[in-house]
Amino acid sequence: MMTICLLLSVLVMNAQIKNAKTETVKIFGNCGMCKTKIEKAGNLKNIAQVDWNEDTKIATLTYDESKTNQDEILKRIALVGYDSEKFLAPNDTYSKLPGCCQYDREAKVPVKESIKVDAISRETELVKDNTAISENQETNQLQPVFDNYFSLKDALVKTDAKTTSAKSKELLASIEAVKMETLKMDVHMVWMKVLKELSADAKSISETQDIKKQRDSFKSLSKNTYELIKVSKPTEPVYYQYCPMQDANWLSKENAVKNPYYGSQMLTCGKTVETIK
Repeated sequence: MMTICLLLSVLVMNAQIKNAKTETVKIFGNCGMCKTKIEKAGNLKNIAQVDWNEDTKIATLTYDESKTNQDEILKRIALVGYDSEKFLAPNDTYSKLPGCCQYDREAKVPVKESIKVDAISRETELVKDNTAISENQETNQLQPVFDNYFSLKDALVKTDAKTTSAKSKELLASIEAVKMETLKMDVHMVWMKVLKELSADAKSISETQDIKKQRDSFKSLSKNTYELIKVSKPTEPVYYQYCPMQDANWLSKENAVKNPYYGSQMLTCGKTVETIK
């Protein structure tokens, strides 16, 4: 009966989730409370469904492979304290789990005693090199998003609706080009949070040459870009500025205020409220 129920639940999930792919993976935990947290963290309505068995520690993942993947699901679960065979939960998050939920943690890559010291050194250097490459890839793929945002902002400062629309199309293309699975976990989580609105605002601005409508959408675009650039830690200072007349913010590469909500009408209206480094 349990097998039949499980099969039926998988069939129901597959019916709700398009392009459904089902996989099983081990996730460490202990009890019913763990089950609730693991499944809540992994689930996304009509996109991903997690069913975790506390006896076997095996989770069944069913997800729309056109919108997410196994790594994204396991990262979300790791962020609430639960290790998988691919991702370790942050130590401070694990330590905050209730005592009944603190499972035995296992080393994912045990060092063999037979490995010579020079071999270990070579592996350590390789890990460092790969980490540097990964960080560079992340910076490189997010930089076009930020650069296109600043170009769009500059067009609004000039009250140039046609250029604003064109720059917004470039921004949308750079957003769609980002491979979220390569982002570091903290950046990845913010990206997932802001992606939908970021794309919608860029699309909205690109589809009109009404400067007022463009500026209205720019408010939300700036708010979400701020969240993303703040967690990304830019290599050069970025200034978060505020317009009291619109009660809205924007980002700039220079400290001097050039207001994108009014352009030449009130070019210097506003102030810098935060410097992001």
